[in-house]
Amino acid sequence: MARLELDSVTKRFGEGDGSVLAVDDVDVDIADGEFLVLVGPSGCGKSTTLRMVAGLESITDGEIRLDGDRMNEQGPAERDIAMVFQSYALYPHMTVRQNMRFGLEESTDLSDEEMDGRVDETAELLDITELLDRKPGALSGGQRQRVALGRAIVREPKAFLMDEPLSNLDAKLRSQMRTELQQLQADLDTTTVYVTHDQTEAMTMGDRIAILDAGELQQVATPLEAYHRPANQFVAGFIGEPSMNFIDCATEDATLVDGGFRYPLGDEVGEAVADAADVTLGIRPEDLSVDASADASGGDAAGDHAFDATVTVVEPMGDENVVHLSLADGPELVATVNGLRRIESGTDVIVSIPENAIHVFDGDSGDALHNRSLDDAELDDARV
Repeated sequence: MARLELDSVTKRFGEGDGSVLAVDDVDVDIADGEFLVLVGPSGCGKSTTLRMVAGLESITDGEIRLDGDRMNEQGPAERDIAMVFQSYALYPHMTVRQNMRFGLEESTDLSDEEMDGRVDETAELLDITELLDRKPGALSGGQRQRVALGRAIVREPKAFLMDEPLSNLDAKLRSQMRTELQQLQADLDTTTVYVTHDQTEAMTMGDRIAILDAGELQQVATPLEAYHRPANQFVAGFIGEPSMNFIDCATEDATLVDGGFRYPLGDEVGEAVADAADVTLGIRPEDLSVDASADASGGDAAGDHAFDATVTVVEPMGDENVVHLSLADGPELVATVNGLRRIESGTDVIVSIPENAIHVFDGDSGDALHNRSLDDAELDDARV
C-alpha cells in the first residue's frame, strides 16, 4: 500500500510546432488504499497518464512520487506497481499458473514453493483454481480477465494500475466484474488507479474520480460531488446518463432569456450570475417535472418556472421512461419519469424546472457560477 502523487505531470509528444500536448499539468494526490478512477472521452490523456505512472511513457515535465520517492527516472521493472491491460496480455503458450508465476520468476527471489503458494492463494481469491492448468485459448473473456488480475495480485505491489480492463466484456459480465473488482480492491486495500471512458464505471467504482478533457484535469471529487456539484459545464455534461440539459441564455434583469424562453431567478441565483452577460442553464433530466397540460388538467401552468411542451420521443427503459420534449418557446429537453407511467409521443404537457435544482455556467469559460441546492449533510448521508 502506498500514497501516489502526480505533481504537475505533463506529457508532450514531438518537438517544436508539430508537438502534441497530451497531458497538461495534472495534479492528483491519491491516498494510501484509495480507488481513484481516471475518466474522460477518448483521447483525453487518461491512458497516457496511467502509462507515465507505470513507466511506459517518459514524463516531459512534473514529478510522480510513490510513498514520497520520485519515480521519474525509474524503469517499469523498478517500480513496485502492477498493471492490468485492456487486452489482458496473457501468454497464449503458457498455462494460467505459468502466466501468473511469470512476473514473480522475473522480478523476485522467491522459491518455487513460495511462488506456487502465492498463485494458489490468489487463484482461490479469484475463484479460478480449476483453471490453473488451462491455457488462455480455453478461457472465456471473464476468466481471462480474472487471470490478468491474478497475475497482478500475486506480485503484492504497492499500487495497481488498470487500463480499461472491462471494455472487452459484454454488458452483463462487465456489470458483474465491476462489483467483483470493487470487493477485491476493498479486500486487498491496495492503492488503485483505474482508467475508463465509461462514466457509469467511474460513478459506481471510484472512491474519487478525476475527470480529464483534452489533457487537462477538470475536477477531482467523489462521484456524488462531481454529479451534484460539477466544476464546469464539461463535467456536468459528461457525468450522468442521460446527460444534463443545457439552455444557452442571456441575462436580463435577473432573468435568463433564450428567444421566447424566459426563466426568472431568485435573489441568491440572480446574485451569483449577475456579472455574466451570457450563461448556460443546466438541469438534470430527473429533476424535471412532467405533468398533464393545462388543457388536459383544466388548470394553469404552475408559476414562472413551468412551460408548455410537446412530447416528441419516449424511450421505455423499464424502471424509467426517457422523455424527449420540445418546449413551445424553442429549447429541447430530456426528462426521466417513472417507468410505470404511461406517456406517449405527441402529448402536450407542462414541464417544470425547479430553481432549487438548476445549475448555471458561465457562457464563455464554462465554469460553474451556481450549482443546485445541496448541502454537505445531504452528501454525507448519501455515503452511508
